[in-house]
Amino acid sequence: MKIVFMGTPDFAVPCLDALVKAGHDVAAVFTQPDKPKNRGHKMMFTPVKECAVGYEIPVYQPLSLRKGRSDDAEEAVNTLREIAPDCIVVVAYGQILPKEVLEIPKYGCVNVHASLLPRYRGAAPIQHCIIDGEKESGVTTMYMAEGLDTGDMILTEKITIGERMTASELHDALSEMGASLIVKTLAEIESGSAPRTPQTDENTCYASMISKEMCRIDFSKSIDDVYNFIRGMSASPCAFTTLGGKRFKVYFAEKTDIKTELPAGTAADDRLGVSCGGYVLRLSDVQAEGSKRMSADEYLRGKKVPAGTVFGEEG
Repeated sequence: MKIVFMGTPDFAVPCLDALVKAGHDVAAVFTQPDKPKNRGHKMMFTPVKECAVGYEIPVYQPLSLRKGRSDDAEEAVNTLREIAPDCIVVVAYGQILPKEVLEIPKYGCVNVHASLLPRYRGAAPIQHCIIDGEKESGVTTMYMAEGLDTGDMILTEKITIGERMTASELHDALSEMGASLIVKTLAEIESGSAPRTPQTDENTCYASMISKEMCRIDFSKSIDDVYNFIRGMSASPCAFTTLGGKRFKVYFAEKTDIKTELPAGTAADDRLGVSCGGYVLRLSDVQAEGSKRMSADEYLRGKKVPAGTVFGEEG
């Protein structure tokens, strides 16, 4: 099958790799424009572009595919028409496709979404499902429509979310799951056996994009909620609080059954145990501002955080 692949971050790379290895003719890759990164502000390829270049697949990086949004939109849409793909596969591309693009391929545009639709439509389904304490997640392939993640579903595959699983770990698992599922999906589409299940709006929820300010820990919530929040933000963008007025990232924590009547956010001991919902939550994997990520034990070898210290106060 002749395919145009659209994707940008690490999550999409296994899907592109799997499609090539399955023997599909990936005629072109569309990905977001390169951006400057790190302290040197060097322009960096997107992960999908790096993969495409390795396979010598032509890469296109329009600012937008919507006419009027960018000067290169019309040229990009004309390029898609010239390629005349059988299918456009979209995995975390970062742009909403206009109707004129959706109508180009013979078999339509197929999206790989990292949730069990119709739950967790939107930009950050992996983080939100862990933050919400979900016990399972998965991947859904669907025919794309003009709405946001509202198209007819094709195939789904489920995974159990372990009690200690972080968003980063779920991300990697779903990325590999999506790769095998898209290959299976295209085979069924080509053979004419692919199911097509319309989504309903029952039991749906929206997983909004996560801003940096949304990563601040609220220790007044229950210990379960805070524990899930920290897991859901790990390792990126990462939950944080403040310590001594400086940002203090928390990658993981351990729940305890130790009760406390201390105000929320107060150190209950000198081992990074913090009062949270009436219990002590022990911060176990941390990163102080200007330092590297390390275990709590490593951090406490060089810094003292005595009982009574208040987390979350501004300097």
